Amino acid sequence: MSKAPRACVIGWPVEHSRSPAIHGYWLRQYGIDGAYEKEAVRPEDLAAFLSDLPANGYVGANVTLPHKEAALHAARSADVAAKAIGAANTLWLDANGSLQASNTDAYGFMTNLDEGAPKWRETCGVAMVLGAGGAARAILHGLIEAGVPRILLTNRTVAKAETLARDFGAPIEVIPWETKDSALSACGLLVNTTSLGMTGQPPLDIMVGALPAAAVVTDIVYVPLETPLLAAARARRLTAVDGLGMLLHQAVPGFDRWFGVRPEVTPALRDHVVTTLGAA
Repeated sequence: MSKAPRACVIGWPVEHSRSPAIHGYWLRQYGIDGAYEKEAVRPEDLAAFLSDLPANGYVGANVTLPHKEAALHAARSADVAAKAIGAANTLWLDANGSLQASNTDAYGFMTNLDEGAPKWRETCGVAMVLGAGGAARAILHGLIEAGVPRILLTNRTVAKAETLARDFGAPIEVIPWETKDSALSACGLLVNTTSLGMTGQPPLDIMVGALPAAAVVTDIVYVPLETPLLAAARARRLTAVDGLGMLLHQAVPGFDRWFGVRPEVTPALRDHVVTTLGAA
């Protein structure tokens, strides 16, 4: 009789991760005899941990900071998204026991955007992305794959934005952080990938009122769930999409690979995870 499948999330630290809440909910929802656990792994121990993944009884893992780039390099092969983004957040063992890697953040972001603003493509000739970190990489990949013709990228450290623009090429155009407000009138989509507006961080200073009336605003921050940026967008009656859906949808492909069931992101799952957000 085969053992029940086990997966985990790997990070250092890892206690903040909401992945166990998501996957644990699905395991119960679908009546699957499996487990999903947290593994605090020091950076210097990551290679050995991944080599011992099957010996430890794991069929795969999620990867959080600071291990995403190292996990990509440790994998035998990786999908197009992981290679383009330069990081992996989902690992699994294939039929031969070889470590495979994916990055599902772009999938999670785009699926959440499609769900929260189904008509966003109709008004998105120009998108503006704030920030140039790992999340921005994933979102730029998703927007380019979706065919957005022009993407304005801005970051407080302009050199980081210029690096992303070189890596991805057209249709990304870097603009100075100080000029972002004046460019908003042309944008049908505004995406915040920075930590500004997150609980404990400085607010995001941006003139939401300069956006067109049909614009969509989304923030990948989900603590707080309603950021000042989203509140300002809703006050203007713009379509606003919060960041929790991205977190939920990015978890779907991994669960499918590890446990053999394609799970659904439902209001009940969302409500369940929202109850954990106070324990940041």
